[in-house]
Amino acid sequence: KQWYQRRVAITAGITNNLSSKMRPLTEEEAKGLFEKLAKYIGDNMKLLLERSDGNYVFRYHKDKVYYVSETIMKKATNVGRKELISLGTMFGKFSKGGKFKLHITALDFLSSYAKQKVWLKPGAEQQFLYGNNVTKAGLGRISAGTDKYDGVVVYNMSDLPLGFGVAARSTNDCKTTDPNTIVVFHQADVGEYVRAESTMS
Repeated sequence: KQWYQRRVAITAGITNNLSSKMRPLTEEEAKGLFEKLAKYIGDNMKLLLERSDGNYVFRYHKDKVYYVSETIMKKATNVGRKELISLGTMFGKFSKGGKFKLHITALDFLSSYAKQKVWLKPGAEQQFLYGNNVTKAGLGRISAGTDKYDGVVVYNMSDLPLGFGVAARSTNDCKTTDPNTIVVFHQADVGEYVRAESTMS
């Protein structure tokens, strides 16, 4: 918790000459981002920013949050705000109401540091990739100790990440629930690269 509070302050407190093009997150925006990340990767959030291969930061640009190395960020200062389309990896977007939503473009990082995981049976993969929830019948495995409403990264049985969601049932509940019961609420899947290509940048 102390690391989280310190990181929110640092992330929101950095200022530079990028304010007219892209900017650091406000304290409220940083809080929304880190709370969402914590749901999926817990304390592993610190591994995103405390890296041995250089300094990485989160930046806000046109309602979207990007995860980018400081090296690339500094190079982006030469690009005008209207011309700058994207930089680094887009983690998600803020709604008009200020609520942060993680996008599928963050999957590589979520899957690397995920605390709770779900594996789908082959027959359930396509349904999930069409944006549907996961039922008990399609569940191959689930991480031990998963609680209801935990964030989970969804994989196929070959450990290929397919997307992420929210547990609708705990690990223990999944053992006894009906096959038609929803066990994972869909949040995002890699099929969006085809279905929603225009929102990916």
